[in-house]
Amino acid sequence: MERKFTGAGVLAGLIAGLVAFVYARIFIEPQVAAAIEYEDERSHAESLVTGQHAHEHEIYTRTVQENIGAGVGTVVFAVAMGALFAVAFTVLWAYIGRRWPSADPRIVAVALGAVSFVAVVGVPFFVYPPNPPAVGEEDTIGARSGAYLTLTLVSLGLMIAAVVLGFRLAGRIGGLWSGVVAAAAYLVGVTITASLLPEFKEIPGPVMNGDTIVGAGFPGQVVADFRVYAIADQVLLWTVLTVVFVALLGVMMRRSKPAEPALEVVGA
Repeated sequence: MERKFTGAGVLAGLIAGLVAFVYARIFIEPQVAAAIEYEDERSHAESLVTGQHAHEHEIYTRTVQENIGAGVGTVVFAVAMGALFAVAFTVLWAYIGRRWPSADPRIVAVALGAVSFVAVVGVPFFVYPPNPPAVGEEDTIGARSGAYLTLTLVSLGLMIAAVVLGFRLAGRIGGLWSGVVAAAAYLVGVTITASLLPEFKEIPGPVMNGDTIVGAGFPGQVVADFRVYAIADQVLLWTVLTVVFVALLGVMMRRSKPAEPALEVVGA
């Protein structure tokens, strides 16, 4: 059964990755193109001030980057998330299936998809929203990446701890209140973590030559649109991944023996 779950997760991730790439190609790529165009204009404006002209040569053309590069990256990420999702579901269902044999594994998968999105995407996005190209200092790339990764790992660890806490309290105070306590504990944990991590506000302002503006600042609308489309893309990816995985679980359930209440409990 573990192999079936893993196969379902990989297939769900593959489909979700393809859907997310198509969405990103249509909606996010124009914002990236606008950011790159601004970067070129800013480089020209800075050269007027400094008298130095930067000459950069792309290793890969924009056509390769926005099609092959973005497509492969999105699909590989989604497949990896699908595989990890399947592993997490296997562990979770092994526990829930034994304790509550009448539980529906599809509901468990939906709940897992929701909490995974919050922990892996939602909280890190809220604290460190993504920026298009040309936003951010080169000297802080390492610090920004480290802070984002730290927050993601801590958020995931706190979510796992919150789920464990909720299960342990369920028998004492009931499912509703145990869920409330677990959610509150998670929110307190990520809030403290976020407050301890550094802030980064690096959207470029106008290029100045003394008191004269020779180049405009980064367009705020491009940043706003990029972030909206980016989170929408992740919502779409995780929704498709979860829905496809749930649908495959339904197929497994229909193929299981009539005597089995739902799915075979892993490890039973």
